[in-house]
Amino acid sequence: MNRTTLLALLAVVPAAALGAAAPAGAEWTGPCTSSATSPTCHFWKGKLTFVDDGDTVDVRLPTSTGKRKTVRVRITGIQAMEQRVYTRDPRKRRGECHSLQATARLEQLVKEGRGTVRLGAQKPASSSGGRLRRSVAVKLHGKWSDLGSVLLAEGHVLWLPNPSEYAWNATYNELSQRAAASGANLWNPRTCGPGPSDDAALRLTVFPDAKGNDFQNVNGERVTIENLGAAPVSLTGWWLRDSSLRRLGLPAWATIPAGGEITVRVGKGEGTEDTLYWGLEEPMFENATKGRGMGDGAYLFDPQGDLRASMMYPCFVDCGGRSDDTH
Repeated sequence: MNRTTLLALLAVVPAAALGAAAPAGAEWTGPCTSSATSPTCHFWKGKLTFVDDGDTVDVRLPTSTGKRKTVRVRITGIQAMEQRVYTRDPRKRRGECHSLQATARLEQLVKEGRGTVRLGAQKPASSSGGRLRRSVAVKLHGKWSDLGSVLLAEGHVLWLPNPSEYAWNATYNELSQRAAASGANLWNPRTCGPGPSDDAALRLTVFPDAKGNDFQNVNGERVTIENLGAAPVSLTGWWLRDSSLRRLGLPAWATIPAGGEITVRVGKGEGTEDTLYWGLEEPMFENATKGRGMGDGAYLFDPQGDLRASMMYPCFVDCGGRSDDTH
């Protein structure tokens, strides 16, 4: 997760932790997951030194010289809400709604595993923003437990698909959809406090695959937000995001009429009452692929930070005959 400030973190983490140089070699290799068709992963074992936020940790690993090096690790396949202040003192942390809960749960899991973590990657050089991209597991009840799976299943984070470290994509997608169906944590629309149009029934649909070439038809990628209720919903202060960090603050004048909908197109254009534009020059939503489990999601948040409507694809839970291949 990108940071807006590192001041508190830099006070407690040594400078060596800021590098993302991988250890000389993996300690062992094996299946990435328990799936019979799992690709092979490289694994390392280390000691966790700091939980940055809900998707980033610092880990001390052995090197080829016999010394140990602290590296920053971006947990594969998950996206926590943004935390702004990083510190070991939970009382001093600051961030968006849901962010501190994810950090606290990650800390708790690592503590239960006594601080020893197993890192895994299909490609040892995998990185993200200067951090090693790794799956992270701890031993709970004598067995390695994948922390990304736990955080997704409990609804603390969003699913973030990755085309290189793809072994976890399909499983993580399904876990996230099941958490959404249960209304757990991030998926509870009233966690962050009273919000506007609390009783509104909203439905969000993503159309990720534009007709023809996605790069030549950026506006063919779109999201529709439907108001299934009997009262209009003002979108003042609301925002839309994908599974990465791309966000669109919805204009204060935007309102979805009762029984109506608004379409948000990814490219550029002049907004109208029923059509808004993200303003991007390139497509943003991943097309669904079976081989690597790729997909994506769109998420609508109200001003308090409550997640009010979403859609992940390809669909695994309560699909109702929905096709994820529609244009």
